[in-house]
Amino acid sequence: MGTTEAMTSKEIIEELMNAEKLKNCFECGICTASCSIAELLAKDYNPRVLLEKIVLNPENALASDELWLCAWCYRCYKRCPQALKLPEIFLLMRKNAIARGHSGQFDRALQKIVENVPLPLATMLVCFHPERGGLEKDKILERAEQMFGEYLKKEKVKRAQTVSAEKVAVIGSGPAGLTVAYELSKKGYGVTVFESMPEAGGMLRKCIPDYRLSKQVLKKEIQFIRDLGVEIKTGMSIGQDLIFSNLAREGYKAIFIGVGAHKSQKLKIDGADLKGVVHALDFLWSANSEKVNVGKNVVVIGGGNVAMDAARTAIKLNADEVTVLYRRSKDEMPAIPYEVEEAEHEGVKIEFLISPKRIIGEGSKVSSIECVRMQLGESDETGRRRATPIEGSEFGRSCDMVILAIGETPDLSFLPKEAELNEDGTLSVNPITMETSLQGVFAGGDVATGPATVIEAVRAGKRAAESIETYLKSLGGS
Repeated sequence: MGTTEAMTSKEIIEELMNAEKLKNCFECGICTASCSIAELLAKDYNPRVLLEKIVLNPENALASDELWLCAWCYRCYKRCPQALKLPEIFLLMRKNAIARGHSGQFDRALQKIVENVPLPLATMLVCFHPERGGLEKDKILERAEQMFGEYLKKEKVKRAQTVSAEKVAVIGSGPAGLTVAYELSKKGYGVTVFESMPEAGGMLRKCIPDYRLSKQVLKKEIQFIRDLGVEIKTGMSIGQDLIFSNLAREGYKAIFIGVGAHKSQKLKIDGADLKGVVHALDFLWSANSEKVNVGKNVVVIGGGNVAMDAARTAIKLNADEVTVLYRRSKDEMPAIPYEVEEAEHEGVKIEFLISPKRIIGEGSKVSSIECVRMQLGESDETGRRRATPIEGSEFGRSCDMVILAIGETPDLSFLPKEAELNEDGTLSVNPITMETSLQGVFAGGDVATGPATVIEAVRAGKRAAESIETYLKSLGGS
């Protein structure tokens, strides 16, 4: 349990008002419209209404299980006209709820998560973070596993009564693909998941560090899905071991593409091919699957969640110094704010308005990096202020390892040329049905949006599963 001293209603309101200026909330509803959990738990969770409850009657709000349903994606904050940090407001209330002895509310929230959010064990660790509110993570995880097992026993009985002859192929076993497989299998459809890696899990296995998601927990979660009737074939690379166009010939009536965004973008500067320069996804994959050598003085280039994971992993692997360089300011940083704070707390240094100009080596090995200071101008197409170099501001810093975390894109070379792509290389989908330009082919997660959070991929997978079921029924299926 946490040791936070309980606050009075007046103290709660004063702290919230001082921190976030709640009196300026427009009550526009953008936070709720942006929220993945509000969609997954529409009857039980509404961020804007919860915020209103906190302001009007904080004592009653402390006893609400809604406080524990925020999944920390920060989409509400990123889209809020007033930039209110709702996750941090809810965290303050969580801590005070525990201090007041309201831990039972989390048990009710957990039951809702288990019954409505696919991959509840993984999302509990990666998204909901009960430990941040003062709960013991191991005990919560044990309780979640027990609840999930009991829930699946009931679902297996229902599935046995609704088995369908229709088959669905899922390409990729990341959170979006596993969600589709889980949801459709519960409804009685035969689902086969094709995964190119030796083990299932996609980005959950490849890139989320073990300190955030234990691979043993992931293994249990995937086994639960297998036990539900899902067939998972690993070591099956679409385009090599299996031809995409052959899936329909093999009897699959619908296809879901959830291959994620595993291809790292290249940094086009001199020295990017030196020994000691690695892509963040490759670095995280190596750290997850084997022992990896880490430099003593590490520079991470980028400002997203992958950059934070790479920097924190380097620290945990005993690098002496880890510095993140980001070309915009902290306000423009795409990483989740709490992840940034945790990285800094663990010893990661973050320097803003700095961009790499070239990487310098001694022989074939990295020895330093030349950087240039940046300034912010007008907003670009992403809505963030454009960063431009300041003439004559170049400077150097020594380092023996550079980790590139400047963005990821999907590899869609296996798709036919008729498949419509977005300008950024992601797969174009109907935002409501999740169907691509290819009939009967659906997609979701990072492959369609670019890198996002686990809970966003889960939401996309659940929406796609509903659309796939509707599509199959339109074909005359069960």
